[in-house]
Amino acid sequence: MSSKQGNIGVTSENIFPIIKKFLYSDHEIFLRELVSNAVDATQKLKTLSSVGEFKGELGDLTVQVKFDDKTITISDRGIGMTAEEIDKYINQIAFSGAEEFVEKYKNDAASIIGHFGLGFYSSFMVSKKVEIVTKSYKEGAVPMKWSCDGTPEYSLEETTKEDRGTDIILYIDDENKDFLNKDKINGLLTKYCRFLPVPIAFGKKQEWKDGKYVDTDEDNVINDTKPAWVRKPADMTDEDYKKFYRDLYPMTDEPLFWIHLNVDYPFNLTGILYFPRIKSNIDLHRNKIQLYCNQVFVTDSVEGIVPEFLTLLHGVLDSPDIPLNVSRSYLQSDRNVKKISNHITKKVADSLTDIFKNNREEYEKKWDDLKVFIQYGMLTDEKFAERANPIVLLKDTDGKYFTLEEYENLVKVNQTDKDNHIVYLYATDVQEQYTYIQAAKDKGYDVLVMDGQLDTHFINHIEQKNADHKFLRVDSDVIDKLIPKNETKETDWSEAEQEEMKDVFNAQLPKEGGMYVVNFEALGETADPVLITRSEFMRRMKEMAAMNPGMGFYGAMDDQFTLVVNTDHKLVKNILADEQKEMAAKLEPIDFEIKENEGKKTEIDELNKGKKEDEIPQVDKDRKKEYDDKINGLRKQKQELLQEYGKGNQVVGQLIDLALLANGLLKGEALNKFVKRSVELIK
Repeated sequence: MSSKQGNIGVTSENIFPIIKKFLYSDHEIFLRELVSNAVDATQKLKTLSSVGEFKGELGDLTVQVKFDDKTITISDRGIGMTAEEIDKYINQIAFSGAEEFVEKYKNDAASIIGHFGLGFYSSFMVSKKVEIVTKSYKEGAVPMKWSCDGTPEYSLEETTKEDRGTDIILYIDDENKDFLNKDKINGLLTKYCRFLPVPIAFGKKQEWKDGKYVDTDEDNVINDTKPAWVRKPADMTDEDYKKFYRDLYPMTDEPLFWIHLNVDYPFNLTGILYFPRIKSNIDLHRNKIQLYCNQVFVTDSVEGIVPEFLTLLHGVLDSPDIPLNVSRSYLQSDRNVKKISNHITKKVADSLTDIFKNNREEYEKKWDDLKVFIQYGMLTDEKFAERANPIVLLKDTDGKYFTLEEYENLVKVNQTDKDNHIVYLYATDVQEQYTYIQAAKDKGYDVLVMDGQLDTHFINHIEQKNADHKFLRVDSDVIDKLIPKNETKETDWSEAEQEEMKDVFNAQLPKEGGMYVVNFEALGETADPVLITRSEFMRRMKEMAAMNPGMGFYGAMDDQFTLVVNTDHKLVKNILADEQKEMAAKLEPIDFEIKENEGKKTEIDELNKGKKEDEIPQVDKDRKKEYDDKINGLRKQKQELLQEYGKGNQVVGQLIDLALLANGLLKGEALNKFVKRSVELIK
């Protein structure tokens, strides 16, 4: 056979435009496909040698990748091809109903490549011409050269080639000249071919000589042919796992621990999943798991293959049961993928359970880093939640760890309220909420630390699963009302006294940074004179809104605080007594006038008792409105006088600022004023 011309066997002449057009978004994969083909050819030769069908010397099997200013060449010393094999595997794109195929898959590049073995033809996405120079391993084989310019027409002719194997020569088109770049090619090889099972060489290693880098005689092999996940776990040391992690994720802290996957039934799956060490709540990056198919890189977007919560993990998964080109629609429907996802969930849960049972001390040490993964899993995956429930830990302010069951048993006697709710008290900042924590401890209560990014959502999850459980932050109310055992003591202040003192305290409450309301409680002589609480519901909603855009309504609302004034405290009693003494002369005439006008209003109401609105004389309506206006004006006058008094009362200002300071709410100018006032009061 000297030469041959012909047409590639397709039933549609549009196959090449389709490849160019619809695969263009993934055009960089041409190098992966061609190098993978070279590796396959090499692997096949090794197999033939092992069974005795090839009796020659294998020699150096390194796949070579080279380039110049016009071409990229991928060379192997694998099985090569005869003219007949070229005709079969290259010239015949063997599928029936090409037109139906084109119509069905024209919008899905992944399906075109993955389902129909068109990997080789991805070369035409970047090339104006492709040549194949090949020589079969078979004795007496004639070297052949195949050439095609991206149309169905090709040429096939005999050529010269000393060694077995195949050279694929790509003549890169003008639009893709950027691929004729050393760094670009090296980046693609590192990305896609880093762990292929046959050595891949790209150029030569370099050394520094005479003030510059020069090539050596040694091949620059870019891949590790035996990565950690293909080795047996029994052959791996902890240092081996850590080294592999460092290779995958340089400049990253050492992982907490890892899970080595090795499944051969009912599907094939190998890999290593690492639990990364998270320094802060922000340090959460998805898509760190790399997916491989027979050591060929596929993607680092693994949603649909692993459960959502495990996308927080790092590592590698390798499965021949997942095609090289994974489409989202494929992932959503493929049974093997679902099985793999379920298995990974189970494997992770089982591994965590084993660590918990066998080395609880070590598990507790790592819990603060682990909990974000486990909580996320329980919030998003019902099956994982069931498996992980016995190994979820709660940590209290003393640094002790408990399972959910252990903690319930610890607190249910002392922390069950009068409505039969087991109340779980927690703090989000141990230092900032120290006063409230101590008040709870003085009552014999235990306080949890819930300072994680997902803790608010996790609290809601537990409450939904357990109707008799209630979580309250220690500063959400006064201690006696957090876990009410019976009717609490009421203040002996009259309603009028409370109303007057509200105005006094309101005078010095912050006007920015949130909404404040004043309440009066009888907390006992030894309790703080003034303290600030924050509504559990509103605070929790705002925290969840910060992570959930759909809850923007709550996020836009002001923070809501309650200033609780302890009417039993000596200092507060003194403020009331001083106000009554100082303001009596000014307020008594106003109170008298208010009472007088309210009496006149009552008289009118009595006269018109039982009448419908339209039966009441207009003169009575006008007189009543006149009295209302007078009363409102007098009350405003009274309020202004009380606020003026309040502004000038240093003790009131000091008590409010102390409460704000205890909650981290006293800042800037207000803090400066507090310091100066403190100095004045000490003098």
